[in-house]
Amino acid sequence: MITFGRQVCGDLDAASTREWLVTDGLGGYAMGTVAGLRTRRYHGLLVAAAPGASSRMLGLAALDPVVRAGDRVFRLATDEWAGGAVDPAGHVHLAEFRLEDGVPCWRWDLGDVVLEREIAMAHGRPAVGVVFRVLRAPGPITLELTPLCTWRDAHGERHGDIEPRMIPVADGFEFDGAYRVTGPNWQPGGEWFRGVHARAEAARGLNPDEDLWAAGWFTASLAPGASVGVTAAAAPYGGVLPPADALVAAARSRARALVRGAGATDAVGRQLVIAADQFVIDTPTGPSAAAGYPWFGEWSRDLMTSFEGLFLTTGRLDEARRVLLRAGATVSEGMLANTADTGTLEYNTADAALWFLHAIDRYCAASGDLDTVAELADSMNAVLTHHQRGTRYGIAADPADGLLTQGKPGFALTWMDARIGGDPVTERQGKAVEINALWISGLATTAALFDRIRRPNDWASAAARAAASFERRFPRPDGSGLYDVVDGPTGDDPSVRPNQLLAVALPHVPAADPRTVELCRTALLTSLGPRSLAPDAPAYRGRHQGGPADRDRAYHQGTVWPWLIGPFVDAAQRVGADVTGVLDGLELHLGEWGLGSVSETTDGDAPHTATGCPFQAWSVAELLRARAAVL
Repeated sequence: MITFGRQVCGDLDAASTREWLVTDGLGGYAMGTVAGLRTRRYHGLLVAAAPGASSRMLGLAALDPVVRAGDRVFRLATDEWAGGAVDPAGHVHLAEFRLEDGVPCWRWDLGDVVLEREIAMAHGRPAVGVVFRVLRAPGPITLELTPLCTWRDAHGERHGDIEPRMIPVADGFEFDGAYRVTGPNWQPGGEWFRGVHARAEAARGLNPDEDLWAAGWFTASLAPGASVGVTAAAAPYGGVLPPADALVAAARSRARALVRGAGATDAVGRQLVIAADQFVIDTPTGPSAAAGYPWFGEWSRDLMTSFEGLFLTTGRLDEARRVLLRAGATVSEGMLANTADTGTLEYNTADAALWFLHAIDRYCAASGDLDTVAELADSMNAVLTHHQRGTRYGIAADPADGLLTQGKPGFALTWMDARIGGDPVTERQGKAVEINALWISGLATTAALFDRIRRPNDWASAAARAAASFERRFPRPDGSGLYDVVDGPTGDDPSVRPNQLLAVALPHVPAADPRTVELCRTALLTSLGPRSLAPDAPAYRGRHQGGPADRDRAYHQGTVWPWLIGPFVDAAQRVGADVTGVLDGLELHLGEWGLGSVSETTDGDAPHTATGCPFQAWSVAELLRARAAVL
């Protein structure tokens, strides 16, 4: 359980920077802050996703509560407006927020009246339930709930021009033909709330203001101990919407079952299992994972990097198998599509297919399932064959040394893929260290797996040749770590980056040098993970803040990436280095920003303020996996 009392809940700045998330297993979600303040354009109670979470639509933005107890009126919502006013400021009445079994719960203390709210989503359909319960009162109270509505792309905003189409349905309404909201004693109304302000978007250099439609109100007279619920669901509705209290009960039950299935025994482990489940999604062609909330959809690089932590460490072997089979069916010219977030498949990554090979090896180690390896053998062979002979964007094994080179001017094909105006910030064209570590590992593990299924191959000799070349080319002359890129357009790049950790971490790569780990510990490691560039580098940027261009310039130029804690732990353990305490900061981070989860990034400079997505799949997955390795 993650819990805050009045000192956090009543402090708007503190409470509005701590965010909660519940998901529907399809890529949709409900998300907001402890304060109840919508600080992002992405915050809302019903955000529905297209298959694969390639796009999301925000519907029900909020449900503003008002309590009437005798002559007293308490407005419990917290709203900020374009002019700077915060009105109402219901967070001052918050006595407690807690996240328990993945379900967020608020408790308002109004003197002799105490009211509680819980929010949960259905699993497998875009539906959310909001339950209010009177814990204490001298007599019946009246609760009024005003739905604030919109229907627009989650990345944008909507401004009131024409009145939306409101269709009456049993116990509620349907908004613009897109979603329904049902609850007690519906009374239609309708007016635009103009200039609703999202402070986090202003800080990100984006348009922070929009208009929301106050559709009317639900009302209920509640005696002490009584509860009432509101349910919202996007089409298809499937008849009567499920009761809100049933959705909350089902979400708690599901979370407990996941924890049992994963065998998690401590509080942090249990919370991470629930966090991992938030990213696992069903698509029309099988299970996958959303890369992060609230704005990332399905990315093959993130999926394969997260694979072991999300699926294997949590005991979800059947889903793991189906993830691999689904991915294997999409291999094109030896590559996996990186993302469909842009609306089309983009085969523009040099490492996703290599991570796919790594995922297959880890799955087989966990399951012993050679039948699935045999089903995937043609796809595995295609990946290696195309990479050896050459595929898109200059990705090919160099005939001179067997190492993998990649790159084309204007493209950033490694995980350090930020671009500004189409120009890469960290292009890394040439033979990148982690790409070649994954290449050698992919060759060696495929050879071993093919031997086990009795499939003739010669990948072991290719692995040996590439490994010998790696050992000759990548160590820096002074022995202090590895080059980040060799044979690039401007020569070899000695930048101290965390990519070299993967070379030490992967057992088939001849790079087990304790000095590399100590270099990364000294120059890169923070309590929340390694930096992406050493602070003494001229290109280092210690703050991942500001507008889009400012953030992209810093994205891989010093910003901390928590997912890299996994490679650090692997590398340290391979060379016998101490890992005592390296996970402590990330475990504490579960209660700091994206509650119960791990952020995408943090500032490189202390105090390492969290940035990027508050809920990031590979950050959670690698912390899960690293904990399993050290505990």
